[in-house]
Amino acid sequence: MLDGTDTQLDPGPPPESPAVRSAGRRARMTTGDKVRFGLRGVGQTLITLGLVTLLFVVYEVWITNIFAHWRQEKVHTQLEQAWQDGIDPLALPGGNQSGIPIGEGIANIYIPRFGRDYHFTVVQGTDDASLSKGPGHYVGTALPGEVGNFGVAGHRVGKGEPFLNLDHLRPGDAVIIQTKTQWFVYRVIGNVDKGEAGLSWQDLNGVPGREIVDPSAGRVLAPWPDKPGSPAPPTYNRYMTMTTCHPKFTAAQRMIVHAQLDATLTTASIGPSQMPASIQALYSAPGL
Repeated sequence: MLDGTDTQLDPGPPPESPAVRSAGRRARMTTGDKVRFGLRGVGQTLITLGLVTLLFVVYEVWITNIFAHWRQEKVHTQLEQAWQDGIDPLALPGGNQSGIPIGEGIANIYIPRFGRDYHFTVVQGTDDASLSKGPGHYVGTALPGEVGNFGVAGHRVGKGEPFLNLDHLRPGDAVIIQTKTQWFVYRVIGNVDKGEAGLSWQDLNGVPGREIVDPSAGRVLAPWPDKPGSPAPPTYNRYMTMTTCHPKFTAAQRMIVHAQLDATLTTASIGPSQMPASIQALYSAPGL
């Protein structure tokens, strides 16, 4: 009972503020709490890295294809227009390739094994800018139909991926090259009777249908493939060599496919966009 004196009741200790309570909890963090905290941090980092990787894959596989198809359509249209105007980028005085601008379309490629919708314009050069437009001709190798080795490189995944399914080619498959004046049909080297297994078979000059090599193996582009510095053998044929990255999604190695010109199916052009009947018939070959 109060006696009238001026006294105050003791309110007791002040309540803990949120900051004090939080500090107390941090001070009392157990080993398990620390482990869980660390795991959460690792998990969040992995999720972030996963999202970044996913976005990179989407860009490389799909977005670059969109831009590459746009560039490919442009060089294809330009080549067709040049042919209609009577201009042939391959008709050079003395066969000097230095006159062909890098990145300019020089020929069209068709591969029946890949379907009727498959066609690309081959550009001059194999630098990054040129290959972003389509398959590129190795400067210094033979031109289509010439004696020597017509070398062509192409991306396998993304950036238009013209050689995505190069590993699907079988011995005897046709690879068609259209120029302003002629259609050239190359045949993939190999044992036709053994099918895909026959790609390891070599022709009379010792050239296989398919091989996997290091990126530095420039010998595959020699006039006599795999035998740089050697003279042309007596049974020499006109070759075409296609190169792409291997395995898919990496550039650790190169897949090489060699083909020979089938002279019996070389025919004159009848118009920039008109495929001769003998060439059309290749799309109805048995096994396609």
